[in-house]
Amino acid sequence: MQTTELLTRLTTALQLEATAHGFELVGVEQAGGRGTPILRVLLDREEGLDLDAVASANVWVTEILDAQEPFEHAYTLEVSSPGIDRPLNKRDDFTRFVGQTVNLRVVSDEKRKSWTGELVGMQGDDVELLVDGERVSLPYDSIQKARLKGVVDFGKGKEQSA
Repeated sequence: MQTTELLTRLTTALQLEATAHGFELVGVEQAGGRGTPILRVLLDREEGLDLDAVASANVWVTEILDAQEPFEHAYTLEVSSPGIDRPLNKRDDFTRFVGQTVNLRVVSDEKRKSWTGELVGMQGDDVELLVDGERVSLPYDSIQKARLKGVVDFGKGKEQSA
């Protein structure tokens, strides 16, 4: 089974259970080529994830994957939050994260296949970005991969003492 078909099947199997447990299924990813594959199940919830939430989710995720038998041999399961470089997989994500900096990889006949800019939102079937002060429209269906560009400011909120 091709990776795309496998991930689609697993996403479908996990989606309802995630919602029933109060989670958002952000995505299912496969990593690792040869040897033992890694299957990542990315979850989120409104109040965020802590270790207890991930541990409880691991139980029902494992049950579903055992029933699905995604691989003929051993694999490594990672259940985690999407992190600061959260993937954007659904149309709603492009509205939800307006104002955030994103990286997009697109299928294109043009030379430029990668874009980084501030997410403006959706306009019809196009994702709009502000790139170097210019508004750019990219067809949603041309997007191969989209992620928030995680920026962490460790100094923010700390007061300097004189």
